[in-house]
Amino acid sequence: MPDKKSLSGRRIVLTRPAGSSADWRDRLAAQGAEVIELPLIRVTKDVNLDTLAEVFQELSSYEWIIFTSVNGVKFFFEEFNRVYDDIRSLGLVRIAAVGEATAAAVRELHLRVDLQPKKASGDELAKELITRESMDSAKVLVITGSRNRDTLVEKLHEARTIVDQLPVYKTEETDLAGDPVATDFRAKGADAIFFASPSAAQSFFDQAAALKLGAKAKRPLAGSIGTTTTATMKQLGLPVDFEAGEASLDSLIAALLKKL
Repeated sequence: MPDKKSLSGRRIVLTRPAGSSADWRDRLAAQGAEVIELPLIRVTKDVNLDTLAEVFQELSSYEWIIFTSVNGVKFFFEEFNRVYDDIRSLGLVRIAAVGEATAAAVRELHLRVDLQPKKASGDELAKELITRESMDSAKVLVITGSRNRDTLVEKLHEARTIVDQLPVYKTEETDLAGDPVATDFRAKGADAIFFASPSAAQSFFDQAAALKLGAKAKRPLAGSIGTTTTATMKQLGLPVDFEAGEASLDSLIAALLKKL
């Protein structure tokens, strides 16, 4: 954990969805930062009930359930608890999670995470699963959002895994054109901006006109939560000034302090 006031006087921009950044905001503020919240994306539950019913009928046949995000854990278990009144209805399925935050969300439900790759990416999770055991004909359920983890699914398909996908939420871009916080950002800029997902980076790129800095504004150092977000930022031509060693706020702050 960085020193308590290591970010004193620094303006830090968070781009996570409204309602998802409170913990990050509070922890950054505790280290002296002025936190600017620009929620570039909005996440809402979006479940096809027919697909959900099919998955729940097959639940006992899956060998693995893979969660790629905290939102996936949240919305899947909201639906699970609506239908079932006993966690044992999950059966003997094993659970894999991408990233520490996702794994922590699973553990909060008193469930064990059987596999979590050291690098927080779907690609790494697929590699570790395939290396660990034969996935030929194994049946796997991947809990996703509207923007699917295609690489994860593709790699599992290459290993001849039977993959079912269950989208439980959708990610949409927010419109910040008339947002007073965006106006403040354009006028003053910031010391750093944190991107915690490829979707946020895409939204920032798409809203370039609404977020264009004024002549006297400070250009922020752009930080990425991990390799997947970094790849999207580079593809879009956005600068990547620092990248977290692991997908956590502490690691992101440490990378920023090193850059500063």
